[in-house]
Amino acid sequence: MDADTLPGTGISHLDALEAEGVFLMREVAAEFERPVLLFSAGKDSIVMLRLAEKAFAPARIPFPVMHVDTGHNFPEVIEFRDHRVAELGVGLVVASVPEALASGLVREPADGSRNRIQTPVLLAAAQRHRFDALFGGARRDEEKARAKERVFSFRDEFGQWDPRSQRPEIWSLYNARVHPGQSIRVFPLSNWTELDIWQYIARERLEIPAIYYAHEREVVARDGLLFGVGEHLRPRPGERPFVARVRYRTVGDASCTAAVRSAAASVQQVIEEVAATRITERGATRADDRVSETAMEDRKREGYF
Repeated sequence: MDADTLPGTGISHLDALEAEGVFLMREVAAEFERPVLLFSAGKDSIVMLRLAEKAFAPARIPFPVMHVDTGHNFPEVIEFRDHRVAELGVGLVVASVPEALASGLVREPADGSRNRIQTPVLLAAAQRHRFDALFGGARRDEEKARAKERVFSFRDEFGQWDPRSQRPEIWSLYNARVHPGQSIRVFPLSNWTELDIWQYIARERLEIPAIYYAHEREVVARDGLLFGVGEHLRPRPGERPFVARVRYRTVGDASCTAAVRSAAASVQQVIEEVAATRITERGATRADDRVSETAMEDRKREGYF
């Protein structure tokens, strides 16, 4: 028996996680009228899209993907997004924060980070397209608020989340009933870890954006983090940019997503690095999660991913 084979099952840990994800994809497609998969072109959404491929092969994925575009993206990630969507032939819905700013739906934050104002843009797009189930790539190991999340996360008519009103999921039985206007967020990767994600990327030989691997980048040190200097993040007075060998553990709004020092230039090297770390990728790289002890939970209550 292989070391990663689950006792009494004869299947590997990754096979079990994959089977659960495929089941959830099919369950949602069967129970909901208008599902959509949130696709940022980050590593988790890439794995989630692979699960959708396997769930419905040889047919095409029967629902579109949606990207909530802050306008503060890493160029490598947007290029990958468009390439992958075209390759699979799936529909792409772009919920644009810049367009929402122009229309007055949201206002530019004083700190320049558009992460928080993604929420009303996401909710408006979901309402406009009448999406009743939204696949998200959140994992329970990422952050304590996400550890409270059910696999089928119920959202009310305003897209809001109340952890006290979530439905029980005994024996992996999921309640998909919603009233008009309500929706469900579905998290097929809930039981995965960052290490599982990378091991699956290696096993499936999945292509991912190059910024996940070590490369030379101009950065500034800010609040104990290394931020890449670019169009959406400029040095502040007194900050001195320098070149460092870094990689990104997570990708999001370039104005609040930091890199980490790394020499990991291959999938296997990243796996070894992740296996040795004791800090989650959000804890190590996301400035927006440091606003308060409940920053993520506050955003989720408002309707965040």
